[in-house]
Amino acid sequence: MTPSAISHQIKGLESFLGIELFRRTKRKVVLTEAGETYLKPIKQIFQKLEQATADLKSAQHAGSLRLAVAPSFLTRWLMPRMERFQSRYPDIEIEIRSSMGFIDFSLGEIDMAVYFGNGEWSDVEAHYLRPIRLAPVCSPKMIKPDQPIKQPEDMRFYPLLHVSKRNDEWNDWLVQNDLDPKVFRRGLMFSSGSLTAGAAAQGLGIALADISLVTPEIESGQLQVLFDKQLDTNRSFYLVFEKKRALTPAMAAFKEWIIEEMNDS
Repeated sequence: MTPSAISHQIKGLESFLGIELFRRTKRKVVLTEAGETYLKPIKQIFQKLEQATADLKSAQHAGSLRLAVAPSFLTRWLMPRMERFQSRYPDIEIEIRSSMGFIDFSLGEIDMAVYFGNGEWSDVEAHYLRPIRLAPVCSPKMIKPDQPIKQPEDMRFYPLLHVSKRNDEWNDWLVQNDLDPKVFRRGLMFSSGSLTAGAAAQGLGIALADISLVTPEIESGQLQVLFDKQLDTNRSFYLVFEKKRALTPAMAAFKEWIIEEMNDS
């Protein structure tokens, strides 16, 4: 609602009660003593109303799950494992949407989502899954016979692929391994880690990738892990859903399953 609409509602409520509930100043609105007294009992009523609404929404979707996931995580980690979830829970109907941003769970269109970050989101319940750690990968075909990559410093002969919004990752990895970033070649820049991994598989340079997200390319020989020296990005994957929402059986099942899968992988 707009501020003017809220102001209209306040005036209507005060007119109905015949009591001033708010004291208006130039910069803010504060409760009067009568407003404070009125708030205490009705606050519990609103909380019960909110919980009853959440329970009703959960009951309506007890056997279904609507999930939002970032595209790279969806295609590279979740989809190859979904058959195992379906085998265990054949009666759960699941709808998966690709999403790059944060979800407004109050709209009721999504039940759960997978975020990656620091876990500090005030409007959701966030359950830790696992950290994001990056290691250098490239196509074996890119490595020249006269310029082998045996030590990390050997990578200076090849372009390094970057994610535009995470431009510091290569710098941090190199510094972590006592290398000077200035002597390394800067290569192409992409909008996501999925694209840098794809470019690396095409022989365009060396990318930093989360190994669990490029497992198919590694197993097929399109990519190889150059060094098992991983950069801890201080970001992790989290399973999130609306704060204070009661979990449906489908949500509880998926939460248990994805945590188990993360631990196994």
